[in-house]
Amino acid sequence: MMSDFSARLETVARTVEDMMADILGDNCVAGEMVRPPQLMAAMRHGALNGGKRLRPFLLIETACLFGADGPGVVRSACALELVHCYSLVHDDLPAMDDDDLRRGKPTVHKAFDEATAILAGDSLLTLAFSVMADPRVHDDGGIRARLVGALAAAAGPGGMAGGQILDLAAEVASKPLDEAAIWTLQAMKTGALIRFACEAGAIIGGAADGDKVLLSGFGAKLGLLFQITDDLLDATSDAATLGKAVGKDAGRNKATLVSLLGVEGAEALRDREEIAARQLLAPFGERAQVLEAALHFACARKY
Repeated sequence: MMSDFSARLETVARTVEDMMADILGDNCVAGEMVRPPQLMAAMRHGALNGGKRLRPFLLIETACLFGADGPGVVRSACALELVHCYSLVHDDLPAMDDDDLRRGKPTVHKAFDEATAILAGDSLLTLAFSVMADPRVHDDGGIRARLVGALAAAAGPGGMAGGQILDLAAEVASKPLDEAAIWTLQAMKTGALIRFACEAGAIIGGAADGDKVLLSGFGAKLGLLFQITDDLLDATSDAATLGKAVGKDAGRNKATLVSLLGVEGAEALRDREEIAARQLLAPFGERAQVLEAALHFACARKY
């Protein structure tokens, strides 16, 4: 099953990467004057670098759960991935996590410079909403508006960006965050876009309200599990395996469930939450096999 999942993940990643390469081309689209070559090169460096593309994968597979597929679904998934890539470009900046490597390559501010990296991140973010609002995503303007609004909520002050500032504040806090505060931080910083991926697929697929609630809950659990695994890997893996620096969470006093509960405690929590997430998929039966495999991947991955 996992070999089939890995093959499917790689296939979707290539499909998404191909469309993103087209979206990030040098040719202007309607309303643009010119695309500066250095800016576009930096954007491509930050976005076309062989990532797992888990978020677009989840959107596409959730949409498939309700019979929706095709280029429009892929385009919406690209919009989501552009937001994720912007967040990585900015997270790597010296003022944030100050990382030199991302997926085994120099981060954007190292490959170019800080100002270019900031503008590249800004441009990836704003371009994402243009892509999501494109009629090629869905014929129904109401559906596109819901997707744009939900993506903005997931990426903004009550979602990913808000989670990032909570994370930064925790580094200099006088006392460690408790478990509830860390859950909130991680649900915003990492979980919000993963939750959106599952919600967006349901919206595009015309899912019933009850199904949307289940998939939103699944996405929230999956986001938490993905972050716990990420933090465990930071604590136990090496830079050659991950393609980025490790051990930085402890060095910067990062608020993580691993730092609070220890490796064994975090692993036990991960295992419990994986069971809870799997139960949310139970009503979909065999139709949810790919999402179940994604859940297993999020918990068992080594990179």
